[in-house]
Amino acid sequence: MKYHRHLVALAIPLLGLLSACSNKESNPTTEAAAIPTPAPAASEWTYLLDEKMTQWTTYLGFPLPTTEIKDLPKDEKGNYTQPIGFDKDERGVFIASMVDGEPVLHVTGEIYGSVHTKQEYENYHLVVQFKWGTKKWEPRLTEPLDTGILYHVVGDHGVDYWKAWALSQEFQIMEHSTGDWWQIAGSQIDIRCAKAEGVTVPMYDPKAPLISYGPGGAGITCLRGKDAEKPNGEWNTLDLITYGDKSLHIVNGEVVMALSNSRYTKDGQIIPLTKGKILLQSEAGEAFFKGVKIKPITGIPAEYEAYFN
Repeated sequence: MKYHRHLVALAIPLLGLLSACSNKESNPTTEAAAIPTPAPAASEWTYLLDEKMTQWTTYLGFPLPTTEIKDLPKDEKGNYTQPIGFDKDERGVFIASMVDGEPVLHVTGEIYGSVHTKQEYENYHLVVQFKWGTKKWEPRLTEPLDTGILYHVVGDHGVDYWKAWALSQEFQIMEHSTGDWWQIAGSQIDIRCAKAEGVTVPMYDPKAPLISYGPGGAGITCLRGKDAEKPNGEWNTLDLITYGDKSLHIVNGEVVMALSNSRYTKDGQIIPLTKGKILLQSEAGEAFFKGVKIKPITGIPAEYEAYFN
């Protein structure tokens, strides 16, 4: 996620022609029933990646005009008039393969979109390993490599300003900004943030007062408290711990943000946002993921409780 995302997004034409059916999964009830997933014991990890990505679904938004997509309509100026949609990935934006005996997901970043779980999750500890590739795409050729984990993903896809994702909270993955929070499609949350010297965007500070972020709040992003990312080419380990309305962003063992009161507002009513699918972004930058695993938890682990006192 970048500060100028919403500005660049204004230049994408004809996104208003996004069809109502294109951003809804065709039959989530049937889909979920087809892959029964018994709840594991609290101490058990469930691994989410496999070579055929059987636990995931793709959604791709609007390609660049120069990206050739079969049978996707364009207007008279050569711009695509609708998103690619679900489970149509002819460009191979998301490809899993076995590397050294384990599944690795390659995200090219060519088209904005996602691969997201078929199942919803709540009250869990998620572990994701990632490393950067080298390829960048428009409109981020001169910007840092970028992807992200979206959690508590609910509702229609393609409703954010990039017309690529759904209502959710973001655990940002961007070069030297991994662990930031970003608002997605109107999500709201409370974070202890303050402006550090020489920094224009507030950063997480566990000693700062809680500030409300999202619509009606202080802004759409808060930066991670520290840069805990490893050098490019090395694998990083991310831990997302979420219980109830609280969550922790942990990068290579370092807590870089604690968040609480996850919610959104609809028709004037505040609604808790504490459950949903898990999503990995394609965002104009190449990245690799492996070791994605999840387990249920019964509360915020004791060693992290102080972050919420």
